[in-house]
Amino acid sequence: MTSNFADRLGYGPDERIVIVNADDLGLCHAANVGIYDCLRTGTVTSATLMVPCPWARDAAARYRGEDVGVHLTVNAEWERYRWGPITHSPSLLDGDGGFPRTIEDFWDHADVDEVRRECRAQIERAILWGFDVSHLDAHMSTLLLRPEFFDVYLELALDFGLPVRIADDSRPDRLGFPAREVAEDAGVVFVDRVLSVRRLGTPVTIGTRLAALEPGITELRLHPAVDTPELRALAGDWEARVDDHRLVCADSTLAEALEAAGVKLLGYRALRDLVRRG
Repeated sequence: MTSNFADRLGYGPDERIVIVNADDLGLCHAANVGIYDCLRTGTVTSATLMVPCPWARDAAARYRGEDVGVHLTVNAEWERYRWGPITHSPSLLDGDGGFPRTIEDFWDHADVDEVRRECRAQIERAILWGFDVSHLDAHMSTLLLRPEFFDVYLELALDFGLPVRIADDSRPDRLGFPAREVAEDAGVVFVDRVLSVRRLGTPVTIGTRLAALEPGITELRLHPAVDTPELRALAGDWEARVDDHRLVCADSTLAEALEAAGVKLLGYRALRDLVRRG
């Protein structure tokens, strides 16, 4: 299923548009440095903020008006690095006081009203900190994979007039319900598909994936961070995060692949403006 949102933005029917998004702003100092570097000097066109994380306030202090959305967060998946809800939400806590580590644990215990209140508070706090919030997505896709939480996700998108990331048609086995059709019927704007370059390996592989993109709007998802002892200590996937930063800033791999594929770059703000124009 491909939306007509690219058409509404003035793109032709065969054009391929890419939003290069950096997830996990606010996760840690290394992520903040790496993501802002990618936004300011590389080919990254947007990022998403994890409001409950310990370094989110630092991300706000570094903000200069970049295209930043909210990475709605209801899990804290790492064993030695924890964060929890910013509201009083007992059903969103695991045994040691942080968010649940797994999606399944969240699903088993989360109260829908507490999820709604927590996610709304995360968006409102980002706005209070000065972010011109451009879109919403969901950490670990937790809110996307169950209908009752997906309804909250769409409700917030409509209330704040924001576009969203939705799992594309390649994952019907995980969704179990027609999420994109439900979102379109509700009037929510979303990207056509999501592509992750993490662990793709060689530049040839990245170029091949980009060259094979279909027309429409694709979000290319990254998790860039700079290499620091802190990052190595807390993140089991630190090498992939450092490699994402390298692809964008330290060499020309991603820029060359995007140019060779003939795609056009876009930020989420253009989609947000489409939403708010009605």
